[in-house]
Amino acid sequence: MDVLINVFVALHVIGIASLLGGFLTQMKAMGAGTARFVPAMLHGALTMLVTGVALVGLNQADDQNVNNIKIGVKLLILIVILALVYVKRDEEKVDKGAFAAVGGLTVANIFIATLWT
Repeated sequence: MDVLINVFVALHVIGIASLLGGFLTQMKAMGAGTARFVPAMLHGALTMLVTGVALVGLNQADDQNVNNIKIGVKLLILIVILALVYVKRDEEKVDKGAFAAVGGLTVANIFIATLWT
């Protein structure tokens, strides 16, 4: 079971890297007001959602403690990110506020995952 959990953790990290990497590649464009949500951002967020749900289930099945409040906060943040990216994915340019919100929420999710014990 540990190997399976570690595989899903790795996939979860790949999802966050895709979401954050997509954001970082558009930082210069955000300054110019021409940033857009790239497909990597949507795919990364969806990967995070699927692997995160799988990780919660696998950890509970393995009788490990799961901090449900932490998972709930992370899920809520991810749902907001997904909603913003999904709704505005086809627009040629996204306003700076929405784009910065996705970046800020992504970083917040990373800090919650690593610092909240």
